[in-house]
Amino acid sequence: MKINKTTAFLAFFLVPLVLLSAGPSKENAGKQFTLFTWTDMFPQEILDGFERDSGYRINYVNFDYDETMLTRLAAAKGGGYDLVIADDYIIETAIAEGLVQKLDKSRLSNYRNINPIYQKQFYDPLDEYTVPYGAGVQTIVYDPARVRTGITGYGDLWDSSLAGNVGIIENHRVINGMALKTLGKSYNTENTADIRSAGERLLALAPNIRLIRDDNLQDDLISGEISAAVMYTSQVTQAKMARPDFRVVFPREGIGFGIMAGFIPSGAPNPAAAYAFLDYIMDARRGAECFEFLGYYSTYRASDPLISAEYREFLTLPEGFNTGMEMIQNIGAEADEAHSLIWTAFKDAAGRN
Repeated sequence: MKINKTTAFLAFFLVPLVLLSAGPSKENAGKQFTLFTWTDMFPQEILDGFERDSGYRINYVNFDYDETMLTRLAAAKGGGYDLVIADDYIIETAIAEGLVQKLDKSRLSNYRNINPIYQKQFYDPLDEYTVPYGAGVQTIVYDPARVRTGITGYGDLWDSSLAGNVGIIENHRVINGMALKTLGKSYNTENTADIRSAGERLLALAPNIRLIRDDNLQDDLISGEISAAVMYTSQVTQAKMARPDFRVVFPREGIGFGIMAGFIPSGAPNPAAAYAFLDYIMDARRGAECFEFLGYYSTYRASDPLISAEYREFLTLPEGFNTGMEMIQNIGAEADEAHSLIWTAFKDAAGRN
């Protein structure tokens, strides 16, 4: 997950800082460390600092979608990359396909810095393979000067006063799930009748939709192109930094929650470099710098108090965060096909196909 990306989120693993404290390693000098993730995941200062302090040379390789990452990693039979950072649901698949190696936590001196709220999740229930790096929720943000009705949940987005004034991210499981939540159903239901009912509910929302897009949706709210939006955490952070008067709503129907996590592929050519990099960024101060850059929730408990006051409201857990929280997970083929069909119909009705 980069700063203008979806859903979701990534994890990391680390090595003792003592390895990095004495200056560049002559043994590592010129050795390549291949990092495979989205663009804009780290401040340049962090990348430069790691190269300077460790002696490793970073080969930063990007992918656009999680599925692209999985295809390339599978084609390489788990090789070619030293560290991958991707979203929770795709990591579950990568582990099931034998593309991920178990962590040697004795090499992770900063492992204790992780916030346990982000551990033991569905994709890695025993915390054997991953370390979280950033988390986010889908929240509603609106301009109170332009919205006549109070918004407390997803259901309020159907109000006719919002006709042509709502923007949403282009993630069909999130938006279809929003409709499911208004019907009291789970994001992860396998009941196709419930999914079709959510589709009918979405058709009634279509007149209110002005924009459907993933990247930089916050800019349209800031400019006044739209007056309310369903956005990713990183976009909410940017919107609130630009316009403190905007209101953020954690929907009463429940929160969709996702984690980005890092893993070392099963055939990583240089796992030592992956451990070293992960330990480097898991340092409390460096972690705070990373999360301020990312705009996602801090997943390192030790970093939370070091996040700048101007960001802390957006990057650390709000009160009652766990209430009604549900992670979007992989579902069966029949349910997934039903989601695809209702999403296509909704976009057609909204004039966004």
